[in-house]
Amino acid sequence: MLRGAIYGLSAAAIWGGMYVVSDIVLQTIPPFTLLTIRLLMGAAVLAAVLWRAGLTFPRRRDTIRLLMVGFLGFGISVGAQFVGTDKSTAVNGALVTSASPAFILVFAWLLLRERLTTQRVLAVILATIGVIVIIDPAKADFSSETFIGDLVLALAAVTWGLYSVLIRKVSAHHDTLVITLLAFFGGLCLTIPAALLELPSRPIGTVDGGTILGVLYLGIISTAGAMWLWNRAFALVDASIASLFFFAQPVVGAILSVIVQGQVITPNLWIGGLMIAGGVLLAVYPVKRLRASMAS
Repeated sequence: MLRGAIYGLSAAAIWGGMYVVSDIVLQTIPPFTLLTIRLLMGAAVLAAVLWRAGLTFPRRRDTIRLLMVGFLGFGISVGAQFVGTDKSTAVNGALVTSASPAFILVFAWLLLRERLTTQRVLAVILATIGVIVIIDPAKADFSSETFIGDLVLALAAVTWGLYSVLIRKVSAHHDTLVITLLAFFGGLCLTIPAALLELPSRPIGTVDGGTILGVLYLGIISTAGAMWLWNRAFALVDASIASLFFFAQPVVGAILSVIVQGQVITPNLWIGGLMIAGGVLLAVYPVKRLRASMAS
C-alpha cells in the first residue's frame, strides 16, 4: 500500500509541475506535435530499459489489447484534454478533469468489482471539493463559447478514469514496464496522424534552449517516468484508492505557480490542500484503524 501511494503521489506531483512547463513549450510547439514528441521520447527511454531488463512483449492477442488501452489513455484521453483546453479555458479544464477520480471509482466498481464503500466515496468527495477550493470555480467560464471544449474535457475525464482502471486489470498479467511502453505505442497511433494534420496550420516556432529543456522534462520525466509510476501505483493499490493520488496535481501546480510565476499563496490553497490530504488519508487509512490508534 505504502509503495503504491508513493508511486501514485510522485506521478501526480510530476504532472502538477508539467502544466507550468507545458505553458511555456506550447508557445512554440503545437499540442498534438508536442504530445507525439513526448510519447516518442518516453517510448525510447522505456524501450532501452526493457531491453536491459531482458523483458519481451506478450503474445500477439495481449499486445493488441495493451495497444488499445494506450490508444484510449494516451490517444483519446490526453488528446481530448489538449483539444478541450484549447477550445475552453485552463480553469475549466482543471475543474472538469478533476472528475477523473470519481469515474475511476465507478469503473473500478463496475469492471473490477471493487467495493464502493462509503469511506472511499467520501474520500473522493472531500478531495474533489479541495480541488474546487484551490482552483476557484468563480474564475471558470461555462458559457456557450466554451461548450464544445467543455464536452471534450468531460470526455477526457471519463476516458482517463476508464484507462486507469483498465491498467489495474491488465497489470495482473503483465509487467508495468511492458504495459506502459505498449500503451505509448497505442497512443502514437492517434497522435501521429493528428500532428500531421495540425502542423500545416500550426507550425513549430523558433526552438531555443528553454524549449529543448522543457521538451526533455516532458518526454523523459513527465511521460516515461510519471506514466510508469502511475501505472505501477494502479498495479499495487486498488483503483478506487489510487484514484485519490490524482489530486496531488493541483496542489503541486499551485505551489509551483507561486514559486515560478510569483503568485501569492492564498487561504484557498491551504484549505484545499488540507482537504485533499484529508481525502487521501481517509482512503488509505481505514476509520477502524484510526479509532484503534487513537484509543491506544
